Amino acid sequence: MKKVDVLIVGQGLAGTWLSYWLHKSGVSFKLIDQINPDSASIRAAGLINPVTGRRLVTTWMIDELMPFAKNAYQEIGNFLEENFIDEISLIDFFPTVQMLQAFQKRYEEDPSYLIPGEDSKKYAEWFRYDLGWGAIHPCQLVNVEKLLKSWRIWLKENNCLVDCHFDPFKLKETGKKLEYSNMRASYIIFCDGKSSAQNPYFNKLPFALNKGEALLVEIKSLPADKVYKKGMSLVPCGENIFWLGSSYEWSFDNDLPSEKFRKNGEEWLNFNIKLPYAIQEHFASIRPATLERRPFVGFHPLNSRIGILNGLGTKGCSLAPYFGKQLADKITGKELIDPLVDISRFEKILTRI
Repeated sequence: MKKVDVLIVGQGLAGTWLSYWLHKSGVSFKLIDQINPDSASIRAAGLINPVTGRRLVTTWMIDELMPFAKNAYQEIGNFLEENFIDEISLIDFFPTVQMLQAFQKRYEEDPSYLIPGEDSKKYAEWFRYDLGWGAIHPCQLVNVEKLLKSWRIWLKENNCLVDCHFDPFKLKETGKKLEYSNMRASYIIFCDGKSSAQNPYFNKLPFALNKGEALLVEIKSLPADKVYKKGMSLVPCGENIFWLGSSYEWSFDNDLPSEKFRKNGEEWLNFNIKLPYAIQEHFASIRPATLERRPFVGFHPLNSRIGILNGLGTKGCSLAPYFGKQLADKITGKELIDPLVDISRFEKILTRI
């Protein structure tokens, strides 16, 4: 029987960051994961945008989350001798008069993160737009796929990865320990995205799974030093390759790419881009969002050894390092979990028979 302090289920952004912080604290762990090439983490654009929505409101906790995330990605990059994060600007082409007015109003009230577009023709060589543009700066762009691959290599090299599917019904509670397969641990933390919505320990939490789709598009002559947005976003993610997306479907029959989204994406490209393009890939994934748009962090009220770090939705790049650190600190007895995300707020639901 192999003994460790913590079992972690899932190596998306949540599992990656939790395991990194545990390693930094000297806590032994095994991470159980079977690669899903269409997981929400792997397919994420990787953009940390401080301003969001039609009213351009500041994202929840962004003034704290973004600098923490920047430092954290630089730290793990130094540890793995890679670069995973870059500062970038988002160029927002106003699709409607209302959005132009919303930008102007928000800038007058609070100019944080906003830069008015003074040269209205600056991007006219590459894009069609009639109502001008504004910039959101700074944003951060994370190479999520590179991070997950690099960390997985480290996990394998250090004998911390168990490459298999996890079955929660095979988890055994024996005294003060937990057993799974040939492993025994003091804690188990579920970082397995959408799977936790069917997990017998956490399926009562108010998950709000939604489906997102995106295209990978080759555009050879478009500068890759900006994110471009006009309703949909065009995010650089490789040499001449851009991620175009995304959709939000709250009611869906499957997790497969749809002809409807591909058609919408092609129409967007034909209408907005002046350059030739080629669609390289079309994919879909299910995001583990929550009804109240706050993550699930902490331990089950009926068993303080069984925990969760999940429900990150579209904000995983900023939320995972911050709350992964908080959960790791909780395990090592250094800190409490923020009550706004602690699943103790659902104690009545989770203890209901």
